[in-house]
Amino acid sequence: MNGGAFRPGFEDLPRVVPIFPLPGVLLLPGGRLPLNIFEPRYLAMLRDALAGERVIGMIQPREEAADVGTAKVYQTGCLGRITAFSETDDGRYLITLTGLIRFNVTRELPPMAGYRRVTAGYDRFRRDLEDGPEDGAADGAGGADGAAGAAGAIDRARLLETLGFYFEAQGIEGDWTAIEETGDAALVTTLAMLCPFAAPEKQALLEAMSLPERARAMTAIMEMAVHEPGGTGPAH
Repeated sequence: MNGGAFRPGFEDLPRVVPIFPLPGVLLLPGGRLPLNIFEPRYLAMLRDALAGERVIGMIQPREEAADVGTAKVYQTGCLGRITAFSETDDGRYLITLTGLIRFNVTRELPPMAGYRRVTAGYDRFRRDLEDGPEDGAADGAGGADGAAGAAGAIDRARLLETLGFYFEAQGIEGDWTAIEETGDAALVTTLAMLCPFAAPEKQALLEAMSLPERARAMTAIMEMAVHEPGGTGPAH
């Protein structure tokens, strides 16, 4: 699908991608991720991205490390386009990345100006671009998962019931009016990106191949959290 001047077609996707390794940070296709950029290497990365194709690959480190610049990373990340950008008086960049398509790392290249680069393969995730969004991108860190929009229905009732117990266990105040009014794809994407799941759990959500699969995985993650010692919720 060609989404216009600001959304590349599959054949136009960059093969060399700068990556931003951040633990516990998830970007999904259609989601919006705000970032505060201040490290010199990532300032350089952003300047180069703005001068080029305006894309950055978000990816999680596989391990805890003193320097994420050297940590091993997961094989799968998400390519994001810089869709909002501002500078601060103290030399930071505030940006928003909008998720385009997931990618697999095929090879890591030598760093440039201190930031890491990889060659990216997109074939497995072509549907992230080919399927249109189900209900439009959500504001903030959420949005519609275009890859999953046409992939079938989710068990919304079970998801919302589990979400209520999960929010209670985590001490999170939810805007239930907004949640009820949000479409399935946008809801699942937003929750996956915003909920305080562990890095391996977020990675599992990223790699889910359909909306129902992602919703089922997220429901299971929340159910396990609720039923851990100290959690709340019904016994099964």
